[in-house]
Amino acid sequence: MAMHGSSLGLLALVLLAFPPVAARAADCGSLASPKLDWQDCTKKNLMLQGSDLEGANLVGTDFSLTDLAGANVKSANLEKATLVRASLEGAHAEGANFAKIEAYRSSFASIAADGASFAGAELQRANFAGARLAGASFEKAELGRADFDKAVLTAAKFSFANLSRADLSGATFETTPMFDRAFMFLTRIEGLDLSAATGLEQAQIDLACGDASTKLPAGLSAPTTWPCPAEHE
Repeated sequence: MAMHGSSLGLLALVLLAFPPVAARAADCGSLASPKLDWQDCTKKNLMLQGSDLEGANLVGTDFSLTDLAGANVKSANLEKATLVRASLEGAHAEGANFAKIEAYRSSFASIAADGASFAGAELQRANFAGARLAGASFEKAELGRADFDKAVLTAAKFSFANLSRADLSGATFETTPMFDRAFMFLTRIEGLDLSAATGLEQAQIDLACGDASTKLPAGLSAPTTWPCPAEHE
């Protein structure tokens, strides 16, 4: 049935007021800017050093091989983003959400990420050397062979995390890190003061690699297998 001109005009007004969902989708072609929406966009193998993405919606964004060194991703939501072999070296990421990201062999060296969440993230062989991670959550994260040399992990949460062969030996724990049910097979904890750590049990310590200078919570003792042999790649 043909529509009268007045009906067509009304329909046009309705479409302007309520555009289709597709028209409100992520703007993948937009330049980096605070609070932008790049959800589920592909941003692979790009040079985005120093970009300001504070508060951006980066859920599911593919940043594989992308250089985000020095970028500002404070309070950004990167949940389920792909960061395989990406670099966020020296980035500002306080309060950012990295939950469930895929970030194998990625660099977070010297990142400022106090209060950030890496819960459930895939972070095998990730580099966190020199990172500031006070109060950060790594709960249920996969951290096999991750490097935390000289990282600040004050009050960080590793509950249920897989720390197999991760290197924490050069990190700083000023107050109560949490290790409830963390898997610590050959986790390097040489020289650490873990006397205030919570959730540690003797079975975890027996699997880990410490030395005579490792300080443990009351009631736990160093196993006879310490020190472990040097790790080879």
